[in-house]
Amino acid sequence: MILALRQGLRQVLTEGLIERFTRHTFNAQALCAGLEGLGLECVVPSEYRLAQITVVKIPDGIDDMQVRQRLLRGYGIEIGGGLGELAGNVWRIGLMGESSKAEYVLALLSALESVLPEAGFEVATGAGVGAASSVFKSHKGQ
Repeated sequence: MILALRQGLRQVLTEGLIERFTRHTFNAQALCAGLEGLGLECVVPSEYRLAQITVVKIPDGIDDMQVRQRLLRGYGIEIGGGLGELAGNVWRIGLMGESSKAEYVLALLSALESVLPEAGFEVATGAGVGAASSVFKSHKGQ
């Protein structure tokens, strides 16, 4: 465990703390923008959100497990379900450490654009990816 901690700290310091925080922040903002572009609702108000985990409300009539299993089996993407009284009502999407990458955000949103209509929730093709891409583009311009 000490060696793993050492390696993790090495990765953080190599990237730089500010750069790492910034990467997590922009990826989370892009994810929320993309989810909202799909017509989904982030549960936590933006001023209280953590960049490492995004909680999104499952639309009425959508089967939690059907969507999560389809994402996992069809796309190799795993998202968490709600816990306790939120079970079946929310999804938890993690963007932590090395998993916080723009390509992972875009891959999830693209997969959701295919999976959600199969589950009975219509989305505009490209809406999620387009909204997230706008956030990424604005970040590169800074």
